[in-house]
Amino acid sequence: QVQLVESGGGLVQAGGSLRLSCAASGRTFSIYAMGWFRQAPGKEREFVAAISRSGGSTVYIDAVKGRFTISRDNAKNTVYLQMNSLKPEDTAVYFCNADSVPLRTPTLEFRPGEPWGQGTQVTVSS
Repeated sequence: QVQLVESGGGLVQAGGSLRLSCAASGRTFSIYAMGWFRQAPGKEREFVAAISRSGGSTVYIDAVKGRFTISRDNAKNTVYLQMNSLKPEDTAVYFCNADSVPLRTPTLEFRPGEPWGQGTQVTVSS
């Protein structure tokens, strides 16, 4: 089982930036694609972005394309989400997770395979 610890959230004004981190332990991190999800108040958790095990392939939802960048450092078992030009509608708790199947190229149909961590709160004020 993988343990996931997200960090880096906070309160930022619209147009600002944040960089989220997700530290993973307990599994061979480098063989799994990794993804970021978010859950806004009163809404279901939604997929945001994912990155392949090598970092060479990424996928984003349209709402964040061009503003968010996902990356990973396999030596540190960490995945990042750089968020620029933040909007109030980006306000949510952000979570990371590993793909349910190893060695798979991520798509918009990314399926998480581990228990969720506590997430990190991102609040964007207008």
